[in-house]
Formats: sequence, structure tokens, C-alpha cells
Amino acid sequence: MSDEQHLLQEIEGYFHEKIPITRAMGIRVVLYDKRQLILQAPLALNHNHLGTAFGGSLSAVATLAGYGMIWLALGDRNCHVVIRDSALSFRRPVRGDIRAVCRLPEEKRMEVFKLDFARKGKARIALKVTVEEEGEVAVDFSGTFVAIK
Repeated sequence: MSDEQHLLQEIEGYFHEKIPITRAMGIRVVLYDKRQLILQAPLALNHNHLGTAFGGSLSAVATLAGYGMIWLALGDRNCHVVIRDSALSFRRPVRGDIRAVCRLPEEKRMEVFKLDFARKGKARIALKVTVEEEGEVAVDFSGTFVAIK
């Protein structure tokens, strides 16, 4: 098993064990390449009365993409990650599986975040996540995450 596959299994297992709703939602970790994290959840388990993705599920998957990115980027499996605040903008309905993409912020911001975490045992960072369908952004998410030793 490659290192990347091991990390995908590790974060997905962590989600399913520590955040039980992720199992019920069918959340899977599709990709992590140290630049981006992609999570996916099937529409069949996350739809509303109109047959499109439920807003709460869209929010949850986007939040988890940011959470997972911080957890993986820090490399500290004992840290606690929490969300401080978030905002969503729903641009269009999602008619297929939910696919949330969190891209790592620019290197300088990540360096400051990691340095604060190492020095103070606590750090926060703002992340952007998009929910994408057929190459188009359906949801914009922005959130501030806090990592605590």
C-alpha cells in the first residue's frame, strides 16, 4: 500500500470512528496529495425532498474537507481540530454525488499556522472549500479552523 493510500484510509477511518455521522453519510476520502483534499458523499444518502443534495449535507462535507486538510497538513494525530466559524454560498443545486475540494492555502500562511501551533499549542487558519459538480462550483464555503494540542 502506498503512503497516499495509507493516509486516505487513516483519515477516512478517523472520520468514521470519531464523527459517526460521516459513516451514515457515506463520506469517502477520494484524494489527498498534500496540496488538496477531496471528499465525496453519495447523493443517495444525502438528498432532500427535491432529489438534490441536502444543504446540511453540503455544509457537513465542506466542513469535514477543511477539518481533514488541517489534520493531515499538521501531521499531529493527537491534535484537536474544531471549526470556529463558517459561511456558505449556495450557487446552484447539486444533482449528483457531493464532491468537496479543499486546497491548501499559500505556503506562507501555512508556515505561520504551523509555527503558531508549535509555539503556542494552538493556531487558527481560514480555509476555502468548494463543492464542485461537472467542473462547476455549486457551493462556496469559507471557515476558520482552530487546531489545539
